[in-house]
Amino acid sequence: MPTALPTLRLDDPAPRHKATLARSITLLRAFRKEQTDPVFFYTLLARDTVEQLSAYTDLDGATVIDVGAGAGFLARALQDAGTRCTPIDCDLREITAHGEPPRNTLAASALALPFRTSSADVCLSSNALEHVPDPWRMAEEMVRVVRPGGIVYISFTNWLSPWGGHETSPWHYLGGHRAARRYERRHGRPPKNRFGDGLYAVSVGDALAWAKSCREVEVLDAIPRYHPRWAEGVVRIPGLREIATWNLVLVLRKRPDARDA
Repeated sequence: MPTALPTLRLDDPAPRHKATLARSITLLRAFRKEQTDPVFFYTLLARDTVEQLSAYTDLDGATVIDVGAGAGFLARALQDAGTRCTPIDCDLREITAHGEPPRNTLAASALALPFRTSSADVCLSSNALEHVPDPWRMAEEMVRVVRPGGIVYISFTNWLSPWGGHETSPWHYLGGHRAARRYERRHGRPPKNRFGDGLYAVSVGDALAWAKSCREVEVLDAIPRYHPRWAEGVVRIPGLREIATWNLVLVLRKRPDARDA
């Protein structure tokens, strides 16, 4: 790979995933386009996610469930990588927000996944956990549908991160409901991600505690999604991690001796 800062091009061959500072800067630069050019940002993020996931498991021919898939950017990238990916989302408006959804798309709840126990090689979710009212039930469902030895990948924006309030940030630090009211006064419409109704406070500490308590899995990684490798230790510092992590990735492997529910 070149040592210069990568340019924001989507037609370049995807490099092997490396959590470098240059990669972090590239993603942060792209994030500025999230509202104005979501296709650009989410396509770039999907590619990066596939590269990151590939470090933990072979994706070629893998059966994958993408939970909270939205318009399907990640699902398309996974299908392009050779997986048999089934994307699901409960919001038909999100599914069709950018045209025809990817093949195999299902409208279903993340709290009751419509799949048999131990039926997938990989179950992943990118930036959906903070949008469900019972995040750990969703996480348990993801563990359930993965076969013993399979991978669960969960990424979410924690509430106290600078982007925890999504488009109402940084005013969410003064309270989620207050931030939503302020947004509506300024823009004449409620935010898409309204606190308590589609956006919920999920913490890094709670995620780590849930993963540790889940006897069916072993934790392979708990890292800040967008940080360079040398900054990953922030997740181990209580308090600071809630602000500095920005977005947590949990990578879990279902234990070979896990019992089917």
